[in-house]
Amino acid sequence: MHVSHVLAVAPVRDVETSVLWYERLIGRPADTRPMPSLADWHLTPDGWVQVFESPEHAGSTLLNLTVADLDEALAELAARGLAAGPVQSGGGGTVRFAALHDPDGNRITLVENPVA
Repeated sequence: MHVSHVLAVAPVRDVETSVLWYERLIGRPADTRPMPSLADWHLTPDGWVQVFESPEHAGSTLLNLTVADLDEALAELAARGLAAGPVQSGGGGTVRFAALHDPDGNRITLVENPVA
């Protein structure tokens, strides 16, 4: 099977509230709003994050985003009023990560050096 694109979908209770929060997380408005209940951010040519209004599934997503410099990413988020939990390490100390939650409880984990 050849996969050409990845769409990570975070179900939310209220799309407009979540769009504002994800704009702060990502640092810019959504790239597209293909329908009233959906917003897309094109983070890489082949990887998107979508926020989709689906109250019955809200809060059930685990989303990992790789960043080049975790400390820098956390400082950027703090400047935008978003705070992550403590930095943790894994992979025998080669991987660092910190998580935060959107308004519905979906967990977004920022990961530095995931394949070291």
